[in-house]
Amino acid sequence: MRQPMPARRHWLLSGLASLACPGWSLAKVPTPGQPADGPPAIRATDTLHFPEDFGAHPGFRTEWWYITGQLQTTASPAQVYGFQITFFRTRVDAATQSHSAFATHQLVFAHTALSDLQHGRLMHDQRIARAGFELADAALGDTHLTLKDWTLQRTGPATQSRYYSHVGARDFTLDLNFTQTQPLLLQGEAGYSRKGPRPEQASHYYSQPQLAVQGRLRHQQQTLAVQGKAWLDHEWSETLLDHDAVGWDWIGMNLHDGSALTAFRLRRQDGSTLWAGGSLRHPGEATRTFTPQAVRFTPGRTWVSPASGARYPVQWQLEIAGTHYQIVARMDNQELDSRQSTGGVYWEGLSTLRDAQGREIGQGYLEMTGYVAPMAL
Repeated sequence: MRQPMPARRHWLLSGLASLACPGWSLAKVPTPGQPADGPPAIRATDTLHFPEDFGAHPGFRTEWWYITGQLQTTASPAQVYGFQITFFRTRVDAATQSHSAFATHQLVFAHTALSDLQHGRLMHDQRIARAGFELADAALGDTHLTLKDWTLQRTGPATQSRYYSHVGARDFTLDLNFTQTQPLLLQGEAGYSRKGPRPEQASHYYSQPQLAVQGRLRHQQQTLAVQGKAWLDHEWSETLLDHDAVGWDWIGMNLHDGSALTAFRLRRQDGSTLWAGGSLRHPGEATRTFTPQAVRFTPGRTWVSPASGARYPVQWQLEIAGTHYQIVARMDNQELDSRQSTGGVYWEGLSTLRDAQGREIGQGYLEMTGYVAPMAL
């Protein structure tokens, strides 16, 4: 999903506990932010509070802040790029009994990617570090994430958020400002988002759709002024996905009329849908939340990755509560190999949303996981 999406990327984190430092004792010491009587739970009765819930929730197992969008250069002729910036935080349970100041209680890692549509090229970079020692941090109380010189931070009132991110990757640098243009979108039931058949298989999850973007992109020895639209997800949870889930398909789409559309499904090994969900909000209206039965993904044209051999559907038919959409990738090769940080390979890229007649009605990101190998929970 990142959701995980849905419950985005829990499976990617399972091998990271081996990074915890030694220093064990028989006395149990809770992880900072974790209750002494055990890990916290996601409950439908919980109420989200802002700006506090913009910040980190270190008691929970996994958390991510995920920004995707489209950039267009302001100079003519316009060039179009897709981009992704994701910060993750994960609790390391292997260190809960350690008294050592060097024990790893939290890990922070990040991905960034740039889809260069002009040249059909995807660029990707990743980092990971244990929290502390002025190397990495996911702050409490508001969005303030750092990983060496990569950063994402929020300022302003809770209803007028402004974000800034600097990411210096190997092949490009992003300096971007994001401005909130719509109210927060609380996913699921007031931010309680089910990700499986059992109630505990859930996350707290909100989105900031239709963010206005301005900034600079440094690429191929040029510094380009860019603008565009983006989508931000922030999600945290404790319980891993259902053991029958091998992957998921997810979209977050900014529609041209100002609407925001989310849809996802979790897949079984045979490709059938284990769980599904989504939401649609038109400007000035209440959010409509969809049940698993209302969301249907049907794969269309596929692309075979020359790197992994995985076969990804890069076109989809999507039916939500009787309304039909088409999802079309803007570029086939948007596969990310993140095995140096989160441990997985997945497809995530800029895509177009079309109506049933094939007319473009929005832009956003499509994410597909579990196509190289099933999730390793």
